[in-house]
Amino acid sequence: MSLAQPLDVTRPRPDIAVLTLNRPDKLNALSYELVEALHAALDDIAADNDCRVVVLTGAGRGFCSGLDLSAPNPPEAAGGTEFPRSGMRWQERIANLTAKLHRLRQPVIAAVNGPAYGGGFALAAASDIRLAAESARFCTQFIKLGIGGCDIGVSYTLPRIIGAGPAFDLILTARAVDATEALRLGLVSRVCADVTAEAMDIAETLCGYGKFGVESTKQVLWANLDAGCLEAALHVENRSQILASTEGGVRAFSEEFRRRPR
Repeated sequence: MSLAQPLDVTRPRPDIAVLTLNRPDKLNALSYELVEALHAALDDIAADNDCRVVVLTGAGRGFCSGLDLSAPNPPEAAGGTEFPRSGMRWQERIANLTAKLHRLRQPVIAAVNGPAYGGGFALAAASDIRLAAESARFCTQFIKLGIGGCDIGVSYTLPRIIGAGPAFDLILTARAVDATEALRLGLVSRVCADVTAEAMDIAETLCGYGKFGVESTKQVLWANLDAGCLEAALHVENRSQILASTEGGVRAFSEEFRRRPR
């Protein structure tokens, strides 16, 4: 009998990819196999001109419980090196998942269906839109393991999502927050009875907009979070708008708007 794949990749329609972390018995903990499957899937999506939106979620009752502590330093990730070089390779490999989510042209919607701890919290924070089921829980967790509280990008992403003060609180104390508090903090934008269905609704909405317009909007939003001044932000926006207009997106939207029933 074949074993289930650690990552389930489905395409409910050609322009939407759903990535489901598929280790429900381990609350979708990040094993070597799952990390490699995520890298491969994100690489494929980055090169896929048909895919326009990505939904990231977990199988079973959890989103992702973080690193699989039964194999914290898998030999497959070492590349024949010894510790600490092997540990650094594995650390960088996991952390680069957040960079890939960040760099991806397509918007990523995290449908957090349960606990998102440690690396799972980091994956959600690196996504562009975060939705929470009522059962969702968020916790950085790293400092509880005797290591630094800043890991897998959270020291960069979390202050930009909820502000420095609340981010320091969550990272230093590693306290868990439920869906209601996550919504109040701005960590998620919606709490949903059916988080996957809500994510698909948003994905379908985004697919109704111009391709370049959606891609450039994601890129400009992230770029301008680090803009040094208003003028720099306006420069990036202005260039993006003119480039988008060359795609014929404004004309196409106007024609589509006229066709819609009033």
